[in-house]
Order: sequence, then C-alpha cells, then structure tokens
Amino acid sequence: MKELSLSQEIDLHIDRVQDFPKEGIQYKDISPLFLNSELCTKIVRTFADLSRGKIDAVCGIESRGYLFGVQIARELGLPFILVRKAGKLPPPVISQEYNLEYGNAIIEVKKGYIKQGQRILIHDDVLATGGTASACAKLVQNCGAEVSQFSFILGLSFLGGIDELKKYTQDIHLLLEY
Repeated sequence: MKELSLSQEIDLHIDRVQDFPKEGIQYKDISPLFLNSELCTKIVRTFADLSRGKIDAVCGIESRGYLFGVQIARELGLPFILVRKAGKLPPPVISQEYNLEYGNAIIEVKKGYIKQGQRILIHDDVLATGGTASACAKLVQNCGAEVSQFSFILGLSFLGGIDELKKYTQDIHLLLEY
C-alpha cells in the first residue's frame, strides 16, 4: 500500500460541514486532526523544519493559530507571541484594525513582546481572504519586526488570500489547499 503524503493525510482528517456558518458554504473543520497525535507531531515537525534558522519568534493568531503555533515555537526553542482579539490582553498593547466582509475588527499584541528586528513567523489554522493574517503582518511591522514567513494548515485558494500576503513575504506555507 502506497504511503500517503502529509497533505493527503491531513485531508482525510478534515470534516466538511455543509451550509455552515451559512447556506452555500462548506466549512473545513480541522478539529479531527487533534484526535491523531502522530499526525499532529508530523505537522509540527514539518512547519518547524520549514522555519528552522529563518525566524526568531512565532506569532499565533487567536485562537486556532495557537494550537500548532505554540508547538512550532517549542519545537524550535523560540518565543511564542499571542495575537489576540481586542480587549483580551491587559494594557499596554499595540493594536491593528482591519476590515472583514461584515465590518471591522481589531487584533492586539502586548507592547514589547515583538522586538525590533525580529524575524517573525505568523501562524494560523486556515488562510481564507488573508485579512486577519495581513493585519497581523502590519502589527508585526509596526513593532519594527520583519514578517519572515506565514504558515497555515490549509488554504482556501479560491478566496485569493495568498496574493494578499505576498505583499509581506513570498515564504508562505500551506500544507493543504482547497
């Protein structure tokens, strides 16, 4: 029997939920990945290998970006920086507002956590339109750091998010694309 590629293995563990969160959308749920610790280890090691020697810290985007982001940072022996929705972190914080399809949102990071000149990996679970990851990249740049890489478990390529992120770096990793 032929061994599956990592992307094939991930795909087998993605639940497809029709008409969620609204009619006409097929939601890709990564939750089943966490039932397979061996697969999670492969994912973390793959991301770590892609980043080794290229980054100084990992920024994980709330909340599902934390699930693998903190493990990637630990695997590399690097700091993990929480990027949260507005109002979740105690002051002082640095904020970045961005547009969503249904309004505006704000993400924040603790002041001083992202250091001047650091090379940052921005990690999240899914790349859709790229709006949140792009806002995180602006936040990183506003702190005087460099966006070195982006990483995502999966990308919804038909939404064009990868093009949005190429403004910051060409080093963008998606383990699975739909």
